[in-house]
Amino acid sequence: MKFVGPGANFELLMQTKSPAGKGLPSQLRDIYGGDWVIPENRDRAYSYSNFVMSHDGRISFNTPGHEGGGDVSGFNSHDQWLMALARSRADAVVVGANTLRTESEHEWSSEFIFPEDGPAFGAFRESEGRSKYPLQVIVTRSGELKADAAIFQTDKFRVIIATTEMGKKRIGQLSIPNTEVLIFGETEVSFTRLYDFLYQELSCRTILCEGGPKLYASLIAANHLDEEFLTYSPVLIGGSDKNPRPSLIEGVVLEPGNSQLAQLESVRRFDNHLFIRTRWR
Repeated sequence: MKFVGPGANFELLMQTKSPAGKGLPSQLRDIYGGDWVIPENRDRAYSYSNFVMSHDGRISFNTPGHEGGGDVSGFNSHDQWLMALARSRADAVVVGANTLRTESEHEWSSEFIFPEDGPAFGAFRESEGRSKYPLQVIVTRSGELKADAAIFQTDKFRVIIATTEMGKKRIGQLSIPNTEVLIFGETEVSFTRLYDFLYQELSCRTILCEGGPKLYASLIAANHLDEEFLTYSPVLIGGSDKNPRPSLIEGVVLEPGNSQLAQLESVRRFDNHLFIRTRWR
């Protein structure tokens, strides 16, 4: 496998000692500026997230046609390449229904976000014993989905809709093709049940969360997130009561002195973007 890369290697600013586990091949370490080790010998899936955040702590302009992370990063090639790397090691990618609605043309694969290295990331997935594409997992409590989303219109992905008893009734009215609808709660999706199912029944050893902020907050609250990739962008977004823009965590209120502390794992840089990896537990 030969990678094109994002145009220049990442600059490593700091990195803690890596745990025991499977790291990156040499060419990926050169581009990334060091290693990313996935711990082994675990009794549950390794769960990680990937987000881009503006200089003022927002993750979306929340404006029609500009809801995605590309506008937040300034369509930065290093951010897109790192997203492709994160997807290349995921057995499953989990996203919320709102993310699907605002990015209905999206496919959660390495080749979609960074096609220049699509074949190389595909070979990397094969070398690690993964399927050609990650399992696409859409989480929806209500069952309100865009039936014409791109991942529903192709048979190259295995797609699971994780929903509730209430949501399944709504989904049944939409006639969405190429999907499996599974219930993980009566009125709320239980992430413990979902992640246990992905690990125990579908042998997903690595699970990537790509949003949105309510899903991400729920994973943290349920202690189902191990690590986080966060791109810190120089872009400013702002917000107001009339035009709210979401932050990294929404829908969960944490009290002062709570125990949810992020442990810094590594910091990388290219130009005015920082690429931070933290450990949650």
